[in-house]
Amino acid sequence: MTVETFGQMPNGTPVGRYTISGGGLTARFLTSGAALQDLRLEGHAAPLVLGFEEFPAYLEHSKSFGITAGRYANRIRDGHVEIDGETYQLDTNFLGKHLLHGGSAGTGKRVWEVDHHGADSLALSIRLADGEMGFPGNMVIHQTFTLLEGGVLDILLEAETDAPTLCNLAHHSYFNLGGENVADHLLQIDAETYLPVDAELIPTGEQAPVAGTRFDFRHLAEIGPRSAQGLIDHNFCLSQERTTLRKVASLACPASGVAMEVRTTEPGLQVFDGSPLNVPVPGLDGRRMGPGAGIAMEPQIWPDSPHNPDFAQAILRPGETYEQHTQYAFKKDAR
Repeated sequence: MTVETFGQMPNGTPVGRYTISGGGLTARFLTSGAALQDLRLEGHAAPLVLGFEEFPAYLEHSKSFGITAGRYANRIRDGHVEIDGETYQLDTNFLGKHLLHGGSAGTGKRVWEVDHHGADSLALSIRLADGEMGFPGNMVIHQTFTLLEGGVLDILLEAETDAPTLCNLAHHSYFNLGGENVADHLLQIDAETYLPVDAELIPTGEQAPVAGTRFDFRHLAEIGPRSAQGLIDHNFCLSQERTTLRKVASLACPASGVAMEVRTTEPGLQVFDGSPLNVPVPGLDGRRMGPGAGIAMEPQIWPDSPHNPDFAQAILRPGETYEQHTQYAFKKDAR
């Protein structure tokens, strides 16, 4: 385990970088956004996630690389919510109209506190004040990253509030298991339905079957041909509510022999194919991050749930504890 200063925020707050190792993995995390900056698997030299070598690039060019998004990950139409009859106007940082990832100063834009660090684990926390980004309630979030045997990145998230509010957190790494982009990667998702979206990527309210569509990943399918038919930035409906930890998706790169399994308690998986990426500066190991350089697979509650009562919901009340458990498990020579 190593600790170092990686940079500083525009207001001068230092940003730390913590390196942990275990289970065949080595991971580097930043206190800014609780971001996973770098992840390596023994026997595979290249990074498994997109990130930057230097911190200024995160401030100028990051596409939410590796962050923990919240207090409401993904989008809320018009940044408008009603909770127990009270109306709240949230930050509208997406297209100047909608909320995205908790707003312009959401958890992915803030510096987290370090509660504990060890050889193979790191515990972080953050406090969000009542009214920040328009959300009601003072909230505290605790997050623990642990590297487990078998190449497992284990993520535990807990949150509490002192007033009814929304809580929907998501890990937002972009994964690349080998190659310049993920077009040849094989993706599988345990979902029978997905959420169609409008031109502004807001769910229409429909839960549509994946059968017979390019969103049918119930069996391993190559990403490239599906992305070529249009952007994939959609929620796949895993269940109607949070449940026990289970496998929900897998990703494999035939060329490198590296495979990843996604396990989570969450009811949804947002999949973003990265096709709009066009980062003007190089990433880890000098890698160019162009279209499809990585794919984000974000376990979470369904987007825009406040406007869709039949969606999985994100209300958190005083006396309750939000609990999310997510794992990304990697292995080599999976061909």
